[in-house]
Parts: sequence; C-alpha cells; structure tokens
Amino acid sequence: MAMNSHTETLSSTPEFMGEDTPARVFRKRCQEWGPLPALRHKKHGLWQTITWQQYYKNAQALALAMLDMGLQSGEVVCVLAENRPEWLYVDMGAQCIGMVGNGIYPTSSPKQLQHILVDSGTRLLFVENQEQLDKVLEVFDDCPQLEQIVVMEQEGLRGFQHAKLIFFEEFLTKGLALSQTQAALFENGIAQTRSDALAFLVYTSGTTGAPKGAMILNSNLVFQLSMANEYLDVQVGDKSLSFLPLCHIAERMASVYNPLAVGLIVHFPENASTVFNDIREVAPHVVFAPPRFWEKMYSQIELFMRDAIAPARWMYQKAQSLGSAEVEARLQGKASSGKGPIESVIRWLAMRNVRIFLGLQNVKTALTGAAPVPPDLIRWYLSCDIELREAFGMTETTGFCTATPKGGIRLGWAGTKAPGTEIRIGAENEILIRGQNVFGGYWNLPEKTRESLDADGWLHTGDCGEVDGDGYLAIRDRIKDILITSGGKNITPSHIESLLKFSPYITDAVVIGDARKYLTCLVMIDQEHVAKYAQEHQVPYTDFSSLTRRPEIVALIHQEVERMNSQLARVEQLKDFRIISELLTAEDDELTPTMKLKRKVIATKYADMIETMYRA
Repeated sequence: MAMNSHTETLSSTPEFMGEDTPARVFRKRCQEWGPLPALRHKKHGLWQTITWQQYYKNAQALALAMLDMGLQSGEVVCVLAENRPEWLYVDMGAQCIGMVGNGIYPTSSPKQLQHILVDSGTRLLFVENQEQLDKVLEVFDDCPQLEQIVVMEQEGLRGFQHAKLIFFEEFLTKGLALSQTQAALFENGIAQTRSDALAFLVYTSGTTGAPKGAMILNSNLVFQLSMANEYLDVQVGDKSLSFLPLCHIAERMASVYNPLAVGLIVHFPENASTVFNDIREVAPHVVFAPPRFWEKMYSQIELFMRDAIAPARWMYQKAQSLGSAEVEARLQGKASSGKGPIESVIRWLAMRNVRIFLGLQNVKTALTGAAPVPPDLIRWYLSCDIELREAFGMTETTGFCTATPKGGIRLGWAGTKAPGTEIRIGAENEILIRGQNVFGGYWNLPEKTRESLDADGWLHTGDCGEVDGDGYLAIRDRIKDILITSGGKNITPSHIESLLKFSPYITDAVVIGDARKYLTCLVMIDQEHVAKYAQEHQVPYTDFSSLTRRPEIVALIHQEVERMNSQLARVEQLKDFRIISELLTAEDDELTPTMKLKRKVIATKYADMIETMYRA
C-alpha cells in the first residue's frame, strides 16, 4: 500500500538552552529562577511554596544520601506515592547523579509492585504512607535486592521498626548534612550525565501481559523540552495543577519537564478527592487531561444547571444557543455572523461564569489526549471560549508527538507533528513514528523492543490512522481493537465508545461485535449523575448494584444509546447493551491504572452477560 510520509532532517544531539541533558537544564534553571516559586503543595488547607533554590537543595540532599548508601549510576530508584513535591525531589535527584527514576502507580496491588521491584532490580524504594508500606512488607521477602524503604509520612507508624525502614525526614536530614561537605559530588554527577543515557523508566499498564519498563533517555527529554513552546502558550510564573499519576508519561512531562522549559509553577492538591476544588482555587493557565476529565467538568455544569434558578438556566441555554453558530463557523474556518450588543453581553457573562465555576478562567492552553474525544465535547468548550486542543503521544514517544495548533481545531484530528518528528502510515494503516522523542526500548526485553522498533528506527505504534494533505494526524483505533463483524464490516469501537461517554450518565463503555452479526455494548454508569437522576425522579434503590438494575435507569441508558445511534451509520449502531453492576476502581482487574476498561478482561469476565445480547 502507499506510504504517507512527512519528514525532515533530524538533529543527532538535541539541546535546550545549550545543554544536552535534563540534569544540566535543571541546574541552570534553578540558578536562573532561584528565589521564584517552583512548586506549591496544599497541606491542611494551606498552600506551601517551594522555590527553585529549595527544589535544587532538596534534590541534591536526597542524591547525596543515595550515594552514601552505595547506589551506583544506572541503578533504579522507585517512588510509590501520590503526586507531591517529594516525588520530584527523589526523581530529579536520582537523575542528576546518573541513576534511573521510576514511578509506581499508588493503586498497584502487592503482586504488581513485586513484579516492578524485581524486574527493575530496585534497591531503594520511597513510599508515601502506611498503606503503601503494607503492600511492600507483604512482598518484601520476595524482593531480595530491596535494601532500603523510605517512608514519607509517619502517621500510624510512630514506634514502628523494621531493619530496612527509614523515614523521609531522617533520610533528607542526612543528605542535607552531607551537602555541607560533599556538594561537589552532586555537581560532578550532573557534569557526567550523558545525552544517550537512561533517565527513567515508565512501566506500561500491563493490559496484555506483565508491565514492561519503557526506557526514556536524556536525549528524549531534552528534545521534548525544546518542543514545549510548540504547543504550550504560557510564560514564567504561570500555574499548573499536578493531578494525573506522576508515573504516567503525560504527567511526568507536565509536572517535571515542561516547568523546566517554560517556568510553570506546579501545584499539588491535598489529595485526589480535592482536585476539582483545588482547580477553582489555583485557576491554572495550562491544563492537560484525558477526555474523561474534561467530560467530568462538562457534567459538573450540566448537574449544576439542573438545580440552578430559572434565570440562570435561561441565560446559560441562551448563551449556548448564541454560541453554537459561532462555533460551527469557527470549525469551518468561516467568519461568524455578528451578534447584537445585548446578545454579546449575555453570552460573555454566562460563559465567564461557567469558566470561573470550573476554575478555567485563566486557561491559555487546554489540551486533551490518550483517548478519542467526542466532537460535541470540543464544541461545548469552544462555546465557553476554551479551545480544547487534541494531542497524540505515547509512553514510547516520551509524550507529545502531535498537537492541534492554536486556532487550528479539526474535529477527529489530533493535530500536526512536532518539528523534528517523522510520521508515516504503514501496513494495515499503522502509524509509524521516528525522531528524537522515540524511546530507547524496553528494559531487559530486547525481543519486545525489536517488535516495536524496526531496524530503520521507526516506532510501530499499534495504532491505525491517517495523515491528510495538511499534515494532520487522525487516530482511528488500536489495530488489535478493530472489530470485524460476521458480515465482514470493519468497525472502530473507540469512536462509538467516545460518543457514548459524552453522556453525563456514562463513564465508560466497551463495544462488542467481533465475528458477531451486530454490535452490542457493556456500559459503566456514572454513579454521581445517575444517583442524582434517581433522586430527582424518585427511583428507589439500596446500593450501586441495585441502581444499575432499576428499569428506570435501564431506560435512561437506552435513551442515551439511541441518541448516540442517531449519529452513526446503520452498521455501527448498537442493538443492545448491558450495565455493569459493579462500581469499578483502579484496584480492580477490569481497569488500568489510568481508569481505562481492559477489553479482554471485560469480555472474559462478562462473557455470560454478553451472550444474553445475542440469543435469538
């Protein structure tokens, strides 16, 4: 088949600010921005500020303490914690002396934790609290190489003793003392970092087997630092909020490396349950999040408006109506028809209040990716004067690979490639990528590496898509997820699922239909919104499971499915569905740590339920 190719000359050694490793960029930025705020962490309701000088000092102290316990360059240091400044001190400190950082999802089971610790050969592990420590102790005897556990929080552990345990404050204090006489070791470590060396590992979610450690090189990171201004419209002192898992490549780039490029102040919420309130407090200038997050924000408005007073509902609906024509004109690249002054004021006031309610009044850059985006979601944000731009990237491309240029939204397209990146379409319409952002392979898995990286340096993404004449990339689906019905029709389920997930009542969905006569679907409902609906319509239920079985709720989801079906070709329409009666969390086998449903696990576990949709 014909190969689409968009190429340009690639730099052999990327640089940023004249430096070729992130450790040296980190040192230069800390010198340049020393007294300015770098990080803020909310504790007991109050925001605490860490300057770039303090950031550097703490990273240095932890690095020296690591060296003192005998760790060597190239060894792996792991962090098992929610997002917090200590995570960054450990990660950056390790990398500055040539060690390899690695984050582990806080939702990991003891068995998953054991696999990563053993596979990476980790000798030093930082954990957040007693809950995470308990997991480590459960598998400690099966991790013989693990020499030291550093616990960040002492609550519930005062008086607890273990031969391999030390508390974070003690470990940091030891490093601060060492920095009085051994600071040169840290500086020498930074000087010896190499562009081609391994910076950190990112373990895949393990949806099709044991998690693999993707190796991210210093050169990958420096290249991405040099590209940050291609898709971020921010300046020094602008704010971001760190709330996606730091062990995921997207948040690692957003909270550790983009700030080095553009000077963002990274804010860490008090805990996962306070994120939406913290966004309102921080009012960030840049937000990157998967569609699920943006759908949740939209649903908040829909839920709020149901309880709002009549004038507020009227103004919101009027503003949406006034904005729809303007949005469509904007998407088609046409000038919108002018509005009268009163209409303009109504729309401006309503949408300004929406943005303030969500904490998005300062947003300059709003990005989404990692999953298909419902077109109506993009339209809704545009109507709120927020340009929600799509991006595409993977762990194996060190995050960002393509992004929608400012003012260039095209529904269903994930933007254009970064300079210095090559993209072409190969066999089975697979997206192939080559460039300095492509990772170094999988840790200790040369065969898996060869499966992903060919001899010419092309990364085989496993995604199918197309590139148009203007260089815009569209991702259609994972090749392995494409369904072929018994009638021979190829179906991309992610498109159908994304339309379903735009409903405030549906959190996730899995389309079924491979080798079947027609398509069906398993649905996971949104507990908050469906419970609200049940309350408003006096639908009795006792727990989540009973809620999913109520005829009124089944009818509600049927209505949402039919609404979605009206947007699809006949062969793509769902003929039936079932609601999953369990409230799934990231700890469940059915979900990845990033809260995506695992197709194969779902299909196996709910096989009997699926069969009920195909009985004559």
